[in-house]
Amino acid sequence: MEWDVSREVFSIGFFTLRWYSLGFVLSFLLGFYISRSMYVAEKRPAEYVDDLFLYVFIGTLVGARLGHCLFYDPAYYLSNPLEIFKIWQGGLASHGAAIAIPLAVYFLAKKHKDLTFLWTIDRVVIVVALAGCFIRLGNLFNSEIYGKPTDVPWAFVFKAVDNIPRHPTQIYEALAYLAIFFLLYALYKRPIIRAKQGYLFGLFLASVFGFRFFVEFLKENQVAWEGGLPLNMGQILSIPLVAIGLWLMYRAEEVEDPVLKEPAETSGKKKKKKKI
Repeated sequence: MEWDVSREVFSIGFFTLRWYSLGFVLSFLLGFYISRSMYVAEKRPAEYVDDLFLYVFIGTLVGARLGHCLFYDPAYYLSNPLEIFKIWQGGLASHGAAIAIPLAVYFLAKKHKDLTFLWTIDRVVIVVALAGCFIRLGNLFNSEIYGKPTDVPWAFVFKAVDNIPRHPTQIYEALAYLAIFFLLYALYKRPIIRAKQGYLFGLFLASVFGFRFFVEFLKENQVAWEGGLPLNMGQILSIPLVAIGLWLMYRAEEVEDPVLKEPAETSGKKKKKKKI
């Protein structure tokens, strides 16, 4: 399949809306709506979501930009530090966001004493997985983060790059992150899982970056110097995140919600006695 789609949705005068930017905005708007519904259902002030949006938005931008600059081309950006601020030129790394978002949530939890870090991050990662889907679709429209040459029937020829059929790895990742979003949201709906603080966060890290590790075998390296490594930078950075995720899932324990006052196993209902 030949892929020669414009990066722009439309352009009016000096304003140009690109598909990547549209996906980024939609992910935050949907994330805000979903987060708000979760907070209201769990009797937390809906106003907290405003702070959550601000903290996570800043954390995502700063972390993803610094991650790209420091992980993939530190020599250039440290020699030209002002270039770091030119975010409109592109260059965001999900691994940087994976570090910055938990830091942002930590400071948010310090501000609102009735929110713990793990309680908050368990809910944040649900919408982050959905955002990952939109961002990869944006990469598809930008003809970037593409795969290696292949002869599979569903290969894409990215005309903006070359005439070689390649793996549409942007689609692989978008579908994977969408599936992870539905999985996390379905598990969140189960009180016994929701009560295990840190479990959903751990599952997010293990699944997202576990998939990222394997899909990198099908992707072209983002920078030339990765070619001399046994694993590329995306895979190297994914390994500790997967390990942390598995550890969080293993150590997750049920915690009674201090606001809802519901026992973790029964979600407020009396436990039925077994008949002998």
